[in-house]
Amino acid sequence: MKKPVPVKSASALIDEKIVELGDWRGKTLARVRAIIRKADPAIVEEWKWVKPTNPGTPVWSHGGIVCTGETYKKVVKMTFAKGAALNDPAGLFNSSLDGNVRRAIDIHEGEKVDEAALKDLIRAAVALNLMGKSKPKPRRASSKRAD
Repeated sequence: MKKPVPVKSASALIDEKIVELGDWRGKTLARVRAIIRKADPAIVEEWKWVKPTNPGTPVWSHGGIVCTGETYKKVVKMTFAKGAALNDPAGLFNSSLDGNVRRAIDIHEGEKVDEAALKDLIRAAVALNLMGKSKPKPRRASSKRAD
């Protein structure tokens, strides 16, 4: 019988990604992550979309995907799964603005993150995810007929 291979947690993979980047992108991802956790202590960290061409993506979820944290050469991108449905009074969304569903925040080197506005956006995304979860689903009518 084979021993199970230990699988790293998503949180450990995100930790590794931050260290591996080793530059402003790692610091920015760590900062964004801390803000997300402060905004919603019940948020779940996940690691998704691993392929031979992609090592995977950090994802934060609560009642569904809230946002992802992708890192590129010149930007750290936070993509909100249902961003188009969120109110963004601070104007944080600055990317993927023409889509019907997602919205993103591109953070460039040296840019400051508006912590209060980002927390509000995270909380709004969680609330939107949970809105559809709180209602019990209507029961389907039984196909059996009473005689």
